Amino acid sequence: MRTRAPFEIAPKMRPLAPRRTGVVGVLEVGTSKIVCMIARLKPREATSSLRRRTHSVDVLGIGHTSAHGIKGGAVIDMERAEYAIRRAVDAAERTAGAQIASVIVSMAGGRLASEHFAAEVDLPEPAVAEGDIRRVLDAASTFAVGEGRTILHALPVGYAIDGVAGIGEPRGMLGRRLGVDLHVVTAEAAAVRNLLLCIERCHLGVEAMVAAPYAAALSTLADDEAELGVTLIDFGAGTTTVAVVENGHCVHVDGIAIGGQHVTNDVARGLSTRLADAERLKSLHGGVIAMGADEREMLTVPSISDDHDLPRVIPKAKLMRIVRPRVEEIVELVRDRLHASGHAAGAGRRIVLTGGAAQLTGLAELVGNILGPQVRIGRPLGISKLPEATRGAPFAVATGLLVYPQVAGLEHFEARRRRLSQGDGSGYFSRVGHWLREAF
Repeated sequence: MRTRAPFEIAPKMRPLAPRRTGVVGVLEVGTSKIVCMIARLKPREATSSLRRRTHSVDVLGIGHTSAHGIKGGAVIDMERAEYAIRRAVDAAERTAGAQIASVIVSMAGGRLASEHFAAEVDLPEPAVAEGDIRRVLDAASTFAVGEGRTILHALPVGYAIDGVAGIGEPRGMLGRRLGVDLHVVTAEAAAVRNLLLCIERCHLGVEAMVAAPYAAALSTLADDEAELGVTLIDFGAGTTTVAVVENGHCVHVDGIAIGGQHVTNDVARGLSTRLADAERLKSLHGGVIAMGADEREMLTVPSISDDHDLPRVIPKAKLMRIVRPRVEEIVELVRDRLHASGHAAGAGRRIVLTGGAAQLTGLAELVGNILGPQVRIGRPLGISKLPEATRGAPFAVATGLLVYPQVAGLEHFEARRRRLSQGDGSGYFSRVGHWLREAF
């Protein structure tokens, strides 16, 4: 354990001003697909729907392509990953009719984890002032986390005055001591550095790196869900990640390196077919809840060998018997991790599912049987001009990155570290160049 150095904080962006219009580019780097979106964020009037959002989001262009060189959400082949990212960005720029110089990037790999740090300071005056909040946040920021970890987020989730917790806005309140609970999300430093380098090789800057489940929560959760407590599970191809949201704050993030691709591998092995054919069978016919007709419905399975072999015919129930055990394993691992974290009960009984694997038939029912009765499939909320094909659960993370500039100001990093990480200039290279040089 040791105190964090400034270069071990991932790039952070300045929050978007409430009355400012801006064009942002985002990049979701997943194991199966890479998505780039370009959108215009415009100030909007406060409404009863999605009250925390200060801007409307109008999508200008989208590009997505199959991912290569990515495994478990981390880069394993720099050249292949770079080529895939370039293709997705180029497609988005052509659709939008504009070029982008930097992007907000999702992070699903690197063994995402959460830690909480608390601090208290004495109040020089009876009423809490802005300077007191800065002092207590700076005090909480003098934490130490594990060797080889990089900080993605530092989110204040609640304040306390004279030991009375659960205070959301302490400004102007009376007391003698002010405390804060700071939620810190970290990832493996090597995974963060390699992803950052890969994007830099595409001649793109990185404005910020956002934990994938946190991004998915930003785009799919309604205000009441976030207040009452909800667990979001993002079923990706190479990873399954989790975000717990309570009282409007993200209080826990976790991830396991098992996802939909592992289900595809099981199908390919169990049916002796190619991975591409296994993915097609899983996507079109796969499910986790058996039906009476599944034994009678027959599926054609292409051979794994040459074209002279005749395809085989199997009952759909056989495919179900391959898919369900792996999906059950993933959900049970998530359940065990939630119980170990102590957040299983605090998130209530509401569960939201996102990610490409969330489209498996019967998944919501299976998750409901294992985790809790109230389960729904999450879809992006409040995103305008989004093509029909991208309005589902697989694009929750990418659309959440478009929402992130509106909440970037909620994060806190100790002032000295922030100045060092940003350098003397305002561009990407001045802010991140020092971080990369020191990290390597």
